[in-house]
Amino acid sequence: MEAETALRRDVALANRIIERFGLSNAFGHVSARIPGSNRFVFPTRRSPGFANENDLLILDTDGNILAGNGSPNTEFWIHARTYAVRPDVESVVHAHPPACVCLTQIGQPHRVVHNQGGCFLHGVPEFDRIGLIRTRELGDQLAQRLGMGLAVMMRGHGITTAFSDVRSATIAACFLEESAELQLRMLAAAGGDPARVRAFSPEEAERVNELTPHIVSRAWEYYAAVAETRPLGG
Repeated sequence: MEAETALRRDVALANRIIERFGLSNAFGHVSARIPGSNRFVFPTRRSPGFANENDLLILDTDGNILAGNGSPNTEFWIHARTYAVRPDVESVVHAHPPACVCLTQIGQPHRVVHNQGGCFLHGVPEFDRIGLIRTRELGDQLAQRLGMGLAVMMRGHGITTAFSDVRSATIAACFLEESAELQLRMLAAAGGDPARVRAFSPEEAERVNELTPHIVSRAWEYYAAVAETRPLGG
């Protein structure tokens, strides 16, 4: 019971983090698997900025609501079907960070251009279909596009990250948006010529591939502290 309480607390805080740091506003959601099960903790249909540990739902990978009051966000299939096909995944983040959306709409793949982007050295695939993921079939298609990776960009829509714990999945989402924003700035400074952007080589990216517990702990401490003090929408 104590472990589930702590998990709920982290899920609620993770939702508030993605709102406070501009990855989402009225829409977006973070979930976490209940360890050793096909069930996951998921927020109700509100802005992630309002997430509260006492108002979370429990769903399963078939999309059934098992506990809690209220309705889930309609794109719960992103989470349900990722958990269904990825037993290694304990948390899923779906957000709408603007820089990532911009990259998908100018046809630029994500490139590793700074240290915190190193965890994406194997590439970030793009899910090209426009629209929301509101069916099981679309959830399966997105999970397939994600594959065994850490993240997927969704054209004109946002991103999804998936990892072994809620804090790491959330930090990965923040790092991906930071990386995309820097890439856009570099493109602008280079006159729009991607050849002038000095992306890291695979060997260089491997050197800074550090989504480690130490890195996550330090980043989470910062993001959580800011999220708890910054006003909603701030």
